[in-house]
Amino acid sequence: MAFRIRYHYRKQQKEIGFANDKHHSLYDAIATAEGLDLSDFHRMEAQLANVSRNDRKTMKDFQEEYFRKLGFSQISIFREEG
Repeated sequence: MAFRIRYHYRKQQKEIGFANDKHHSLYDAIATAEGLDLSDFHRMEAQLANVSRNDRKTMKDFQEEYFRKLGFSQISIFREEG
């Protein structure tokens, strides 16, 4: 089964396909779909990973907050039916 990502960006609901072999995370997938450069995000994410030592909640909170500031909301991933 394939995965889909649904999100709101700039007051529009959007939906894209997601494949683990093409994207590191769902955040990478939506940024690529919107043409955003995530080099600063990846740099800060790596620094946080070194400090937090695999604290998943801290990483998730950072990712959600960063993308919220970019204008994304209601990000969800689901399996395609069929």
